[in-house]
Amino acid sequence: MDDLDYIDDRIIKLKIELIDGKIFTIAPRPKIKHAIVCGNIASEFRSYLKGKTCRVFCHGVDVFLDINNRFIPDTMIVCNPNIIKHDGIYGAPDLVVEVLSKTTAKNDRSKKKYTYAKYGVKEYWIVDVWSKSVEVYYNQDNWFVLDNIYYYLTDEEIAENNNMSDNDIDKIKEYIDSIKVSICDNLIVKLKDIFEYV
Repeated sequence: MDDLDYIDDRIIKLKIELIDGKIFTIAPRPKIKHAIVCGNIASEFRSYLKGKTCRVFCHGVDVFLDINNRFIPDTMIVCNPNIIKHDGIYGAPDLVVEVLSKTTAKNDRSKKKYTYAKYGVKEYWIVDVWSKSVEVYYNQDNWFVLDNIYYYLTDEEIAENNNMSDNDIDKIKEYIDSIKVSICDNLIVKLKDIFEYV
């Protein structure tokens, strides 16, 4: 009996997403790098948005897009207070950040991405902790178009890159060290702040 109670308790604590009517289970505890990056991004957003209308929400808050699609983004910005309810967000956030994990990457890059775009999310970030990169997509006619892929480089990697010949095919010609958030007038997030301690 104790074993059944333990199993039931574990099942209750599982996080569930609904994608096109199909149930997907999310691990209740993300890996440490995943958690650090989510916290770093939320902290940058929160600092900028303090005292403003838009609000930041972190992993664990449900987004209800329709009866068949209920997602739990890693981080999001919501500017419409009317869609913020006691048990989640009912409608499209303005910006959604998904930090990839090996078990969710396929859905984050496909079904969830398409659904977020369809329902009007304006900006979508896919963050990869392994390559230390951020893909930024903008919504155009309910379809996400890739704006840029930003790669974090350490000071040593930047120096190495700068020392490469201009003819070297591996040289990054224009290194961009920060991301301008399109939905906010002056919010710029530095890659070194996103990947701090990772």
